[in-house]
Amino acid sequence: MAELQIKPLADRVVVLPAPAEQKTKSGIIIPDTAKEKPQNGVVVAAGPGKKDEPTTVKVGDNVLYGKYSGTEITLDGQEYLIMRESDILAIV
Repeated sequence: MAELQIKPLADRVVVLPAPAEQKTKSGIIIPDTAKEKPQNGVVVAAGPGKKDEPTTVKVGDNVLYGKYSGTEITLDGQEYLIMRESDILAIV
């Protein structure tokens, strides 16, 4: 993975979402209109944190986040989410 040319500020984190499921466990192909947004991904950049609260996630962490968390951004043709660290529910 190439280094991002973006540096999040304060407690913000850039996440590369996991790809959406293409098939169900039974083998049925899911059409694009029915795919759910993934709720997990990998941290690719993290800000330094707030004055009294340093960032606890680090680059490379697999994280779970809320369904409607973050703002979608596109950099070099790749989709990312930028969100506050507080939108992250867990490190897995």
